[in-house]
Amino acid sequence: MIDYKVSYRYASSLLKMAEEKNILKDTAADAELIKKTLHENPELKRVLENPIVKPHDKVAILDEIFKSRVNNETVKFLGFIIHKNREDLLFDIFHKFVELYNEKLGIVNVEVKTAFEFDDDQKEKLKNKLENYLNKKALFNFETDKDIIGGFIAKVGDTVYDASLKHQLTLLKKQFLSGGSFLN
Repeated sequence: MIDYKVSYRYASSLLKMAEEKNILKDTAADAELIKKTLHENPELKRVLENPIVKPHDKVAILDEIFKSRVNNETVKFLGFIIHKNREDLLFDIFHKFVELYNEKLGIVNVEVKTAFEFDDDQKEKLKNKLENYLNKKALFNFETDKDIIGGFIAKVGDTVYDASLKHQLTLLKKQFLSGGSFLN
């Protein structure tokens, strides 16, 4: 819980700084790049989290990787995080920054599991329905899961919308077992 609060605090300060300097969109792109780089390179994360590696060496490594790819303010922020000994939270900080940025723009991330691959028309219909329901723009990540039999499960933040056949059958079974339904 403490790490979440710390990550949130640093992400909020980066967002505020980017807004003040009118570089919010660029900083958001930088955050996505840094987040992706850290996610795809676990060895980089291990080096940054290693207490034996000196802070100035960590800053030099990050400068070498990102200096020509991100704006100067983001590079300074990376150095600031290292000097505050919070490099273990770098991924979380930039992840939270992206969430805050999207929230500011009225965008939500939606994780959708389906029994089979949706075609473009089905994806568009689901997108329109969820965007209208949530009253926000949605960024979708689709995944198939044969265990749900049919339908879909959509996760938006902490909320799960379960429209799967498996869930409906489970509800029906509970209803029959509790004697709540009668058959003619």
